[in-house]
Amino acid sequence: MERVERIPHLPPREAEGHKGTFGSVLVIGGHAANPVMLGGPALAARAALRAGCGLCTLAMPEPLLAPALGVASSATGCALPVDAEGHLRPSAAAEVLDPLLARASAVVVGPGLGSGFAVQQLVVRLVATVEVPMVVDADALNALAATPDFTADLRAPIVITPHPGEFARLAEALGLHADPIEPTKREQAAGALAARLGCVVVLKGSNTVVSDGVRAWICGAVEPALATGGSGDVLSGVLGGMAAQFVRAGARRALPLFETACLAVQLHADSAARWAAKHGHAGMLAEEIADGIPDAMAALRT
Repeated sequence: MERVERIPHLPPREAEGHKGTFGSVLVIGGHAANPVMLGGPALAARAALRAGCGLCTLAMPEPLLAPALGVASSATGCALPVDAEGHLRPSAAAEVLDPLLARASAVVVGPGLGSGFAVQQLVVRLVATVEVPMVVDADALNALAATPDFTADLRAPIVITPHPGEFARLAEALGLHADPIEPTKREQAAGALAARLGCVVVLKGSNTVVSDGVRAWICGAVEPALATGGSGDVLSGVLGGMAAQFVRAGARRALPLFETACLAVQLHADSAARWAAKHGHAGMLAEEIADGIPDAMAALRT
């Protein structure tokens, strides 16, 4: 596998651009039954917008949508139907999502989505039908790992973002023997999973590894401040926001999905490093990572 030492420069922002120029991100997540989870998708939406996409829509269980939009007030929202206990109704949710998917330039699915058969149904349907770049994170990864023969359904250009535990569950489901923890073996592990699934893998952790199965890039950043709840959701949002701008069909300044993922990981790390330089290596909130992305982007464009 080829080791990539340098990532590309971040393309300049088009001065004559408008909201449509920079793409739209659809974030699908949240869980209204116990335990309630609304922060993840809201953070992902906030990060997607901070990364420069033109529009972002939050698709969440109906009881959670209003408070989530309080966290990501620049996003628009669409309520997903739930049953009396707060669980998603997959068929009804699919009817709501279809017109949103038709307008999306990129999709992020998984933050705070929860578990269960309904979630599996929804995630498998998405990976089988969506054609725009998709970031599959968190509970969506666990849903795939719990679904027999899920690889037959993968269609979209996909970035998956497992931490070592999620990686292990996917690897077990695939019969793949790889070590996502040992530093000398992480690059090989990410490459093996990427080759098996035909996607881009972002194996999170110290020195995050990005691989498409042919190439691999290792982020040089090791920042303890990133060990905070919601950090991964922010990364997923940055990935979605970047893909909406640079990978979508018709993008004026196109980048391959692998390079886009590398840039997103670097931006995420740089934002945390800038915060830590001022405040130290503990106490950073996930929304502060998201809000630091514009400064990090400006530095990568110089």
